Amino acid sequence: MKFLEESTRPWGKYQKFYQENGVWVKRVEVIPKGRLSLQKHQYRSEKWIIVHGQGLAIVNDQEIPVFPGSVVDVPLGALHRIGNPYELPLAFIEVACGEYLGEDDIIRIQDDYAR
Repeated sequence: MKFLEESTRPWGKYQKFYQENGVWVKRVEVIPKGRLSLQKHQYRSEKWIIVHGQGLAIVNDQEIPVFPGSVVDVPLGALHRIGNPYELPLAFIEVACGEYLGEDDIIRIQDDYAR
């Protein structure tokens, strides 16, 4: 499969495989012991569908254990992150919807990797 975009990050990687006006779809993989920054977005909401592994998602003040088949709703403006405290990779499909979908629409509140 040819991806529209691939990116390696300190916590893992993502591959964007679909985008049209107002929506994108990515496959995101979080390495063992990795986690994304605690963040929020001004212009997009997200849904995460867990396809492999286990982890812990945080949406606002709610901690959500995740496993294959879990669906996590991240509303516009919600404080969120997902992490993988386990020994196997965690993979999920991210569907983002919004008026602007740039990677610069990330407001980081806390980040393990000092970005």
